[in-house]
Amino acid sequence: MEEINFIQHNALLERCKKGDKKAQFEIYKLYYKAMYNTTLRIVNNATEAEDLMQESFISAFSNLENYKTDASFGAWLKKIVINKALDFLKKRKLKFDEFSEKISITETDDFQTDMAVAEKVTQIKQAIMQLPNGFRIVLSLHLLEGYDHSEISEILNITPSASRSQFARGKQKLISILKEQKK
Repeated sequence: MEEINFIQHNALLERCKKGDKKAQFEIYKLYYKAMYNTTLRIVNNATEAEDLMQESFISAFSNLENYKTDASFGAWLKKIVINKALDFLKKRKLKFDEFSEKISITETDDFQTDMAVAEKVTQIKQAIMQLPNGFRIVLSLHLLEGYDHSEISEILNITPSASRSQFARGKQKLISILKEQKK
């Protein structure tokens, strides 16, 4: 991804507000991978993630006048992406399936170590699949997306204490599932 400075970025956004398709494409190129990965982690379906990401960009470009510069454009766009993905899950009443987060294994000469790490990753993914939807969504938003509990509360329309509670309970449930698998 090419580096652009803050002034260039804001100039692109101003051109986007005027409907400049080239500027919109430049912004799209800067953010599409991250937004696609965020959507994919939530909906766990590549085709749906691609569609939702496209809809999110269209929505963002259509509503740029609502963008306030007190937050980064990326954070604003990510909120749109997450809301679209959550709305999709609500409409389709789909279960929030296994995170498709790709966890890279550091290359080493020790094949057995790599296999042990891969096995643990698989166990954790299977344990996450067993969590209730609320726990999985809050864990994903907090651990993978980096949102704090006040941001999660706004996204999910719950209180910050409910977010913290869901996170703590989800984490405890995940630990208990993993301990149970060891037996």
